[in-house]
Amino acid sequence: RGQLKIAVAAMAARCRLAARFHHVHGTNVRLDASRTRATRVESFANGLCFSQEPLAPGQIFLVEIEEKELGWCGHLRVGLTAHDPQSLEVVPEYSLPDLVNMGDTWVFAITRSHNRVTADGEEVPARARSPPWEPFLLIEQVRIPRDTLVGRSRPGRYSHILDDLYKMNVLPATARRSRIGVLYAPQPDGTADMHIVINGEDMGPSARHLPTARPLYAVVDVFASTKSVRVIPVEYGFPSLQTLCRLVIEKHIVHRLAIDGLDLPPPLKSFCKHE
Repeated sequence: RGQLKIAVAAMAARCRLAARFHHVHGTNVRLDASRTRATRVESFANGLCFSQEPLAPGQIFLVEIEEKELGWCGHLRVGLTAHDPQSLEVVPEYSLPDLVNMGDTWVFAITRSHNRVTADGEEVPARARSPPWEPFLLIEQVRIPRDTLVGRSRPGRYSHILDDLYKMNVLPATARRSRIGVLYAPQPDGTADMHIVINGEDMGPSARHLPTARPLYAVVDVFASTKSVRVIPVEYGFPSLQTLCRLVIEKHIVHRLAIDGLDLPPPLKSFCKHE
């Protein structure tokens, strides 16, 4: 138990350090002073960003879409690369196809639906969505607190018509405030599978046989209709009592706005509504 606590603490510290963007980025990107917010200031391209540090096995790099820009076709692109951003002579204009064509890079466009990649001869199973009140998302042997992973709309106007998941107020993948993450899970053969997580749901392996002998950096391409994203730190630990209370309450209500009618202290109501 003591070693587990040390490992969790080490992962948490590493995640806090890595939860920002690398100072090397596309020519149209502007980072804020903390390097946690990336905004594309011109055009629709040259919005390529990287994680400050290589990711550890099972470590998720999570961003939230903060601003959208009308008039462009295409959405956020995320993935992993074995190229150290510092070693790039020129940051490519696009992640797809430019960075991918350099090799040792795996990037996918975020859309409203995703398909997993199967091993040779393996059939594609129906992906079972785990209940949203479960406190952890389990990917291979990795347990990630789910609460931070889920992007939600602000309660109130239009929250009831956003999408089929309106009861929990979970957003579509490409919407503002949606949260997108990428990680890699080591496999017994020494390689790794890349997973993309959208609003707390694992999309399954998006790419297989990634080399783990080289450091892998997160790739975030602030492309086209996505104008600005913010890095969300993820703490690898146990959910707080507040979070556990919220999960139980969400399990027993029809809609998040029903929380207003419960006999709860106002601060807890606001917390339960993700305000």
